[in-house]
Amino acid sequence: MIVWINGAFGSGKTTAAKQLQQRLPNAFLYDPEQVGFFIRDNLPKDMRLADFQHHPEWRAFNVEMLAKIARSYDGVVIVPMTLVDQLYYDEIIGTLQRDGIRVDHYILHADKRTLVRRLNKRFEWFNSWGKAQIDRCLHAFRHDITHDKIETDHLTVEQAVEEIAERSGLTLLASQRSLFVRAFRS
Repeated sequence: MIVWINGAFGSGKTTAAKQLQQRLPNAFLYDPEQVGFFIRDNLPKDMRLADFQHHPEWRAFNVEMLAKIARSYDGVVIVPMTLVDQLYYDEIIGTLQRDGIRVDHYILHADKRTLVRRLNKRFEWFNSWGKAQIDRCLHAFRHDITHDKIETDHLTVEQAVEEIAERSGLTLLASQRSLFVRAFRS
């Protein structure tokens, strides 16, 4: 099973994915961005595209790797990655699903003000790459890839993770925070 966590930059994808991995026994965190960095770093400058997702090789490699892992790994594969192009979404997630692999896809959604505030906390000031993508992401999540949204403006990461688990029918281990509170109260 694959749990794909989508969302704009600043939505909490990576943070939620890491917490989900910690709270699921035998979970594996897969980062498609690493393939993008490989492509970027191993092509001559004049062959590089502005966004590595535009390289068909990026999409094909990630489909192949995710299919291999999902078919052979006895655990949940967690993928935090922004996908806003409907064709790329279908080429990756749609292909995996058509090949019989369960992919639960969630969009961690927040309004622009929340996303900017979160990116500022990460020291992404002015017009960082992530901030420059917010409008494109929000448009896509309103018009192109619209299903399975989790509104995170007023949720903690823990609450978002619990919502993902509930929707996917996954049983989470107690969070470290919950264990601390229980131990402290005892």
